[in-house]
Amino acid sequence: MGFFSEAVSWGLYTYKDPWLASSSKDGTVPVRSTATRKLNYTLGGHTARVNVVKWGGGGIGGFGLKKGVLYTASSDRTVRVWDAEGGRQLHVLKDHAHWVTTLTLYTDFVLRTGPFDFTGKRPANDEEAQQLAQKRYNALLSTTPELLITGSDDHTLFLWSLFPSSTSAPVDSSAPSEGKGKLKSITRLTGHQRQISHVAFSPDGRWAASASWDSSVRLWEGRTGKFVATLRGHVGTVCRLAWSSDSRMVVSASKDATCKIWDLKTYKIKVDLPGHTDEIYCVDFVADKVVSGGRDKHVKIWKN
Repeated sequence: MGFFSEAVSWGLYTYKDPWLASSSKDGTVPVRSTATRKLNYTLGGHTARVNVVKWGGGGIGGFGLKKGVLYTASSDRTVRVWDAEGGRQLHVLKDHAHWVTTLTLYTDFVLRTGPFDFTGKRPANDEEAQQLAQKRYNALLSTTPELLITGSDDHTLFLWSLFPSSTSAPVDSSAPSEGKGKLKSITRLTGHQRQISHVAFSPDGRWAASASWDSSVRLWEGRTGKFVATLRGHVGTVCRLAWSSDSRMVVSASKDATCKIWDLKTYKIKVDLPGHTDEIYCVDFVADKVVSGGRDKHVKIWKN
């Protein structure tokens, strides 16, 4: 069984009425308004547990996708992409041979930080925040589309480009591929020897890192999926990854009860972070600190 994560996701650019999507074992994804506390709609296309739900931009504005898109990954071996405004299905991705347990977007960092950048400037109101967030997102997409990487218990990852430009419409795959041709990935990322537990793009989108039950972390070129290096040092399943905001460091959390910060120039361990007494399931970079939590029921904070 994989490490299921990101089972709840906030909507984008909806400051006055934030929407919340959550995944479920029953194969559905309810989308609710937090302002009214009412159910807006339910995504019901999956036939098994939904492991990941993530709100993405999908080139907001260029396709008429006013509330962005929802990405869902499931144990039915598919990834589905939906128009978040009303729940219309846009894509069904069927290349994986086993449960799909993790996915990451090229735009993750910008979508996560919204209007806030390195300058530390705070928007004056919700309207300015929305404009600044949209500006940052559009600037990132001006060079590269919103790429997607999916990871599976089949030991592989796939790199996808579903919204190649802001002037062309997305493929409507609501009726599976009869007469339309199968939607193809850019490339297949292979090399891990066991299940993929997590994958994450770097904030600048230049790199992607994947973690696996084979105790390794692998680095890939973010835009092409080309293999870069294998990071070895853990002696247990690597459960989770996180990047520093400047994309210069990646930290991994493992069942071996350690976190490790990696030197991306030498591909060696830069800093070992022991201290937990049991398996570590989550880790994140928060400014100049690393935060982790695990089975020992402790949250630990390290200052970089």
